[in-house]
Amino acid sequence: MFDFLEDYDLLGAFWTTVQLAALSAVGSLIWGTLLAAMRVGPVPLMRGFGTAYVNIVRNIPLTVIILFTSLGLNQTLGVSLGADDFESINFRLAVLGLILYTSAFVCEALRSGINTVPVGQAEAARALGLNFNQVLGLVVLPQAFRSSVGPLANVLIALIKNTTVAAAIGVAEAALLMKEMIENEAQLLLISAVIAFGFVVLTLPTGLFLGWVGKKVAVKR
Repeated sequence: MFDFLEDYDLLGAFWTTVQLAALSAVGSLIWGTLLAAMRVGPVPLMRGFGTAYVNIVRNIPLTVIILFTSLGLNQTLGVSLGADDFESINFRLAVLGLILYTSAFVCEALRSGINTVPVGQAEAARALGLNFNQVLGLVVLPQAFRSSVGPLANVLIALIKNTTVAAAIGVAEAALLMKEMIENEAQLLLISAVIAFGFVVLTLPTGLFLGWVGKKVAVKR
């Protein structure tokens, strides 16, 4: 019943999905943290930029962002992100698009964690002579990350599923392979079940593990 799977690189497609998710998760965490710092910072211009970015990007479909990186950045402006071949260019553009989109949700998850930190702690740190960056980096963010593990886990799971949008620009991940398999094989339900099972294998253990981590590192108040 599963003999037709031998003709397709199923593991390779899911490995590409894992790479997309991992690289995008790291980039989103970095950019999302910077956005969260902007949103709670003392500089009005940076607060305005962070707020505008999050509100605009969250309301743009991910497909539009991914297509913009390919049609707008690459084909119109010639941005290749240092890659030479078609597959590498599209892969890197997909990672960029996922970072731009997911970082908005990372920002909001971290901002919710920042709001759980008692104001008195920041005031005490400032009274000791620490500047804003030191207060944020040494006092607020460590506690915010611990409080935000649960929401960040949900963002990561959504990111893993959102990697399927990369198929729109030809990235050879699981969704693109599924499309090819459906076109070539008369096994719609079976193919859908196999791909769905693959994503469950990726997301379910991740959610359970991060949920356990969240309980372990939660700040007791």
